[in-house]
Amino acid sequence: KQWYQRRVAITAGIGRILYCILECNFKVRENDEKRTWLDLPPLIAPTKCSVLPLSSTADFVPYVEELSAALRKLGIPNKVEDSSGSIGRRYARTDEIGIPFGITIDFDTVKQQTVTVRDRNSCSQIRVPVSETADLINKLCTDQISWQDAKQKYPEFLAQESSN
Repeated sequence: KQWYQRRVAITAGIGRILYCILECNFKVRENDEKRTWLDLPPLIAPTKCSVLPLSSTADFVPYVEELSAALRKLGIPNKVEDSSGSIGRRYARTDEIGIPFGITIDFDTVKQQTVTVRDRNSCSQIRVPVSETADLINKLCTDQISWQDAKQKYPEFLAQESSN
């Protein structure tokens, strides 16, 4: 005897969609299984960038406030990550929750009016003038410019050039 199904059971709830997004975008860094990150595309990441002062130096506070306000003005959700710990650990924390870009305020920011912008996926960094940072993040998050294009426009950052 043949059997024919007369119902179609469609189950496409939000839980399955979210699970699919998380499962497909959870990554582990090569050669370091302890370093994981959530590879959410900037367009769907709930928080687009983090603002990370290198230390709790009072000189950094105006830059943190200025950048955070400029990002909010453009409608870019951001997180000020000023908790304790090394900058590497703070990068790792923001990578794990899927924040695509990090803006680091350091001693060169005070002297040269530039910040370091870091890409989560490649871990590469560029130096960008403070006045252009919010616009660059906006363009990166809306696919108006790629990270490779940004790397060609701005100098790559490899190490701290000046000190306290």
